[in-house]
Amino acid sequence: MQVDAVYENARGWTGESRTDALAVLHSRVVALGDDARELSARSRVDLGGASVVPGFHDAHNHMAWFGMGLDDVPLGPCRSVGEVYDAIAARARELPPGAWIVGSGYDQNKLDGGHPTRHGLDRAAPEHLVRLKHTSGHMTVVNSRVLDQLDLGQTGRSSVEGGGGRRAGVPVGGDVVTDEHGSPTGLLREQAQLLLRPLTYPTPLETVVRGLGRASRRYLSEGITSVQEAGVGGGLVGETPAEVAAYQLARERGLLGVRATVMVASSVLHDLEDVGFGIDLGIRSGLGDEWLRIGPMKLFADGSLIGRTAAMHDDFANDPGNRGYFQVPEDELAETILRAHRAGWQIATHAIGDRAVTTVLDAYEAALAAHPRADHRHRIEHCGVLRPQEVAKLAGLGLIPSPQGRFVNEIGDGMRAALGPEREGWCYRLRSMLDAGCVLPASSDRPVVDGAPLLGLNDMVRRETAAGYVLGPQERLTPEQALRAYTHGSAYAAFREHEVGTLTPGKLADFVVLSADPTVAESLPEARVLATAVAGEIVYEED
Repeated sequence: MQVDAVYENARGWTGESRTDALAVLHSRVVALGDDARELSARSRVDLGGASVVPGFHDAHNHMAWFGMGLDDVPLGPCRSVGEVYDAIAARARELPPGAWIVGSGYDQNKLDGGHPTRHGLDRAAPEHLVRLKHTSGHMTVVNSRVLDQLDLGQTGRSSVEGGGGRRAGVPVGGDVVTDEHGSPTGLLREQAQLLLRPLTYPTPLETVVRGLGRASRRYLSEGITSVQEAGVGGGLVGETPAEVAAYQLARERGLLGVRATVMVASSVLHDLEDVGFGIDLGIRSGLGDEWLRIGPMKLFADGSLIGRTAAMHDDFANDPGNRGYFQVPEDELAETILRAHRAGWQIATHAIGDRAVTTVLDAYEAALAAHPRADHRHRIEHCGVLRPQEVAKLAGLGLIPSPQGRFVNEIGDGMRAALGPEREGWCYRLRSMLDAGCVLPASSDRPVVDGAPLLGLNDMVRRETAAGYVLGPQERLTPEQALRAYTHGSAYAAFREHEVGTLTPGKLADFVVLSADPTVAESLPEARVLATAVAGEIVYEED
């Protein structure tokens, strides 16, 4: 047999064993080691002793948001609100009056002065429409010109859980923050961001396609070959009702360079004859091919830990009375989970605060009791604060947690400040989940943080915050456990472990070539991507 290519002289880790060669035929691995080397091949590639591992698989990211955001004013490096205003003023000088200025990536925990305000933005860009996206995606700051277009008025703060004073038109599960005089500060939290939809939604399809292409190029340079897009079509993270069409167009034009599983926003599902609950034509989880497929239904239970809107059992540290809130009423959340489960969907529920996690666990338990289903692989996205008594329940229900180890370094200090020392050990509990018997995927939630997998692997092993504090040392993973999460674990979470996640005969030949062995902890900080292969073809090479 003549194969398409043999990659040899490698230090390979297949996910199950070591190998020094692999053979590819028709995009799939067909042989390893001696069996591969002995085959006749149209091409032979000497990898020069470099490390080879399965392609990285990001189980929770926002690809379109990231790709389109590359045009935004980058606010992540800012360390004061003054620097934010200066960056916006600089962009204002480049744009005509009346144009939108969009900045992204600010984190009030890292800014001297806290959140930017409408008044500061008014001074920085008095003739423009300004929107600043918080790095979490769970809040936005706008200037007075935008507030005027939204007709929000000058007084009154919305209630987030049905208390007095809810402003008319503000969605349940969000609020318009006001100052001590009752005047809006410009900060819109959680579902209140949907008030911007008449001004910003839908995103033009060609803009989304371009963003997917830009994101793909970055991902391939980092060794990412598969992703799961955490919400399309609606809700807080959807860009357009035709978002799957953007993925199809990107694929047809050769711009979608990574395999994508897209999660459908819960707001898109509706009653269907004979199906019960789904999207038009009866489409649900699993439809698609090896490049693009429909994944879980995605819904939000609560908000952000660093934004202090996650639903907690107890107050946030040094923030009396604030326990965050749910984005939808708890009974509605449980009913949506029940209906989607009964209709055959895989479900992925965003839950970060411990109260949100408790509620979601109970909802899944009730749905499974009412309608037992084997191998459902329902998920809890983030599963950020997990109490000790609920670790076993998570595993016992067969649920898949989808935490982000990368958070520990980039936003871990803000998470610590929100939780306080008594609860910080419950934060993003990777090792506890794995030890309990969960299949653990790995992901970034990009663009919330830098999503390069090599950074994520290092953080899953070291768990050091930016300030150098080890957040939950008992939750550290070994390098091999972290690597398996970023490959097989993520593939399993998408029902794709039969195609990707390991480099074994019969599976797709998606792999990454590294300068150092990622299964050795001391090598991780220096490792870099030398090449990435998808379907057995090199699609990225380091200069």
